[in-house]
Amino acid sequence: MSEREDNLIVVLDIGSAGTRVLAADLNEGALRYRGHAAMDSSGMRKGLIADLGPAARVVKAAVEQAERVARANIDACVVGVGGPHIRGLNTNGGFELGSRMREITREDVRTAVERARAVERPPDREILHLLPRQFIVDEQPGIFDPVGMIGARLEVDLHIATCSGSALQSTVTCANRAGLEVTEAVLESVAAAESTLSADERELGVCLLDIGAHSSDLVVFFEGAVAHTASVPVGGAHFTNDLAVGLQMPLANAEQLKRQYGHAVVTAVPQNAEVEIANPQPQMLPLRTVAEILEPRARELLYFVKESLRQGGVLEALGAGCVLTGGGAMLPGMLDITESQLRVPARTGMPVRLSNLPGELAHPSFSTAIGMLLYAHRTRVTRAAENNGLKAKLRAIFAASF
Repeated sequence: MSEREDNLIVVLDIGSAGTRVLAADLNEGALRYRGHAAMDSSGMRKGLIADLGPAARVVKAAVEQAERVARANIDACVVGVGGPHIRGLNTNGGFELGSRMREITREDVRTAVERARAVERPPDREILHLLPRQFIVDEQPGIFDPVGMIGARLEVDLHIATCSGSALQSTVTCANRAGLEVTEAVLESVAAAESTLSADERELGVCLLDIGAHSSDLVVFFEGAVAHTASVPVGGAHFTNDLAVGLQMPLANAEQLKRQYGHAVVTAVPQNAEVEIANPQPQMLPLRTVAEILEPRARELLYFVKESLRQGGVLEALGAGCVLTGGGAMLPGMLDITESQLRVPARTGMPVRLSNLPGELAHPSFSTAIGMLLYAHRTRVTRAAENNGLKAKLRAIFAASF
């Protein structure tokens, strides 16, 4: 196994159902797959880490497996954060640049963002992302990057994505116990959007719905910026639980039945279609019975999504529709339910293909992990560019002094 590689990026996605570690490196400026591991999660309850010991052991085993595939030491990672504790809010802030118009600097942008983020929030809330929606220079809106422009006043419309501080700390502690240093935390819905949405969709207005096991995270983009983030307390595990209770069968059997024969629209299933199940004796089960259990839960999920969009003021802003990703997005009929509930077009969000990516990872269940790689890469490039710009300015100042 080689020494630690500076160009290696590793992400850790601890979900309710599965724990994933994905590693990639930079090859001529592009991300190239190096290795991964996917294991069943342990120590999780309702989308949160409930027992650090079992959760950390799974993470450690996944890291060791990913190390063997990648042939590299993994000691740092980017973690994903999602679940029912996610909250988002929009705010505004700004300041006068002075008595006379002058050029706007990067420091001015930071000051405006700091003014906008200075809103009251509960003490247990941690800020995950500060996402500018637009900048306003002297009452001129719609500016993406005001640096270098001339003005007398700078304002910013800002979206703040927050999470539970204890939930975030549990994720970091879990990674630490597995021998990993956490370098960054990323909102999972924002990461999933990174790997599934096009620039046109972000501009026209789109909702990305990441359907997990115990919750579904959503993010709305409008005019290229994040306008709304939230989480709803319904996920794929609730569909499975409904089947297990309704048909009086073990959860494992219910999950298999859902994956092989489930459908979210009753009328799309032929009336005479049946499947043989052992429950405990062999018997024939009409597939419409399965759909009759799953459809109400699917409609409930989209009802919560619609209410979240309405409360966020973005229900009418989905010009490009809704994109479903995550493992729960693969249930047949979910696109139909989404279109009927939200009255917008819907599609399944497949993650972009990295160089050398194995075929089994080109699946919605890996959208978040792949998106985390893309997000981490982009932020690394942005920071390097800012650092290089600062160094160039310092060199110029130093040279001018002599």
